[in-house]
Amino acid sequence: MKHKLFWVYTGIVLAMVFWALSFVWFKMANEHFPPVTIVLMRLVVSSLFLWFFSKGTGMLQRLERRDRGAILLLTLFNPFLYFIGESYGLTYVSSTVGAVIISTIPLFTPFAAHFFLRERLTVMNYLGIFLSFGGVFLILYHRGSWTARWEGIALLLFAVFCAVAYTILLARLSFRYNALSLVTWQNTLGALLFVPLFLAVDLPKVELDAFTLKNLLPVLELALFASSAAFVLFAVGVKKLGAARTNIFSNLIPAITALFAWFLLADPLSLLKAAGILIVITGLFLAQAKDTFLRKTFQKISGIPFQE
Repeated sequence: MKHKLFWVYTGIVLAMVFWALSFVWFKMANEHFPPVTIVLMRLVVSSLFLWFFSKGTGMLQRLERRDRGAILLLTLFNPFLYFIGESYGLTYVSSTVGAVIISTIPLFTPFAAHFFLRERLTVMNYLGIFLSFGGVFLILYHRGSWTARWEGIALLLFAVFCAVAYTILLARLSFRYNALSLVTWQNTLGALLFVPLFLAVDLPKVELDAFTLKNLLPVLELALFASSAAFVLFAVGVKKLGAARTNIFSNLIPAITALFAWFLLADPLSLLKAAGILIVITGLFLAQAKDTFLRKTFQKISGIPFQE
């Protein structure tokens, strides 16, 4: 059991790495393509890849009639509405600020999971959530202020609430369908939803000269890693750990983004930012712990039995 959970946790962390990098890849792609075009291309490529893979492995499940409405609603929240909020939001703010705002998803998910799914979080889980969230703000804090345009923040917060709704629906469907099937269907339907928006908004802006291999590389990375592999790994996590505990890992995204920005883009890694990364990771470990650990620690320090 512990061995299986190790691979579940590893998969979730890997999904967060892909989603952290997606903010950088989007910025690179946005230099040559408008937002809706980027999302449509990544969903089309992702859908084709997932269809070939799921059909080839025999893992694609047919949708039951009773679940078709739920799958359509799942798709409406993510990728359709989520990507509208995230993609346009990132045109107003930096990739790091975008990652920080998206990482607030775990702050809201436990309350939604408790209300809709009756999931229970322990005192230790909540302590980890808020500690990790505090670390996120340290990563964002720079030279005495937080700087970001309100339009970008509003759009990204809209994406956050779409992601919370998506996770709740995903948790309900993940027990009837495997992760690969759910992601294949959501990305395929999502691509179809984006076609009319692309024709109405982005088609007049698209330049054919922009379609070079170099310019398309970040779109391919978004499609294969952020829109395919990451969603499959995340769906597995929701099924095994629950919606709230899996979404806590989203707090890793700004920490990973800051590290990649430092390593790949020579973005300065301040002491405050490094402290924020360590706090995020500490909070993450606490959020996955059991209340028994808290009780034992309290008893060991105080010598007083812990009362419920």
